[in-house]
Amino acid sequence: MERRGQTGLVEALLLDVVRLHETWMEVVFPRQLDPSSVLGKWKPETTVQSVGYYLWALIGGPLVAVTYPLLLVGFATRFYAAKLDSAVARIGVVGVVVVATLVWGSLTLLAHFQLPTAVMLGIGGASVVAVVSAGAAAGFSKVGGRFVSVLLAYPFAMTAIFLPPVVAALLTPAISGLVLDPSYDLAVWILDTLLGVGGINETLRGAFDLETFGEQWGVAGLGYVLMWVGISVPLGWFLGALVALANLIRPKPDDA
Repeated sequence: MERRGQTGLVEALLLDVVRLHETWMEVVFPRQLDPSSVLGKWKPETTVQSVGYYLWALIGGPLVAVTYPLLLVGFATRFYAAKLDSAVARIGVVGVVVVATLVWGSLTLLAHFQLPTAVMLGIGGASVVAVVSAGAAAGFSKVGGRFVSVLLAYPFAMTAIFLPPVVAALLTPAISGLVLDPSYDLAVWILDTLLGVGGINETLRGAFDLETFGEQWGVAGLGYVLMWVGISVPLGWFLGALVALANLIRPKPDDA
């Protein structure tokens, strides 16, 4: 039975790789991913078509090798997103807001009695961000449709995860070093690597200062907030796109 389970896993992985490559092929050639039951899979008929077909297939090989690990991330994200969607379906959007309010409100109340006022205010501010973001993510996920989920639900979900600690750190000096210092180091790394193309990093460094941006309007720490919004939104789009790819390569029963 152990051997049979291993074979099943290998077969599933190979099927995923094949479907991923067929998805690549369908970008240019018709009826590759899901062939017509009548016409079958499209095949080249002339020499020019054959050269183009097999050249495109050859180019897709390395791309599939790079993309497949990301596809596995999409499968994992879809699994946990389905768990959250199931919970939202049971309690509704209002229920999500109520639960988030109770959890974060209880934490804020506990901080009020046991921690300094500054810490309590930080946790309170984080609570507001968490509740609003969680409610928005649940609401947009209930709207349905892959486009809405990718465009709005996933970014708000990421915001609900990332922003509350940042808000709490901005309002609470006792924990600011645990959140803001690593955030600053992460910003430096992003500027030096991901945004180091075409002088984008130098433009951003010349226009904004992460630590002081927003102070001119009386909003200290705005740079950190915008930084994490800037991370949460594209990260949400990225994960949502991976889930959409996972649904295309290995459809769920209700998507089939």
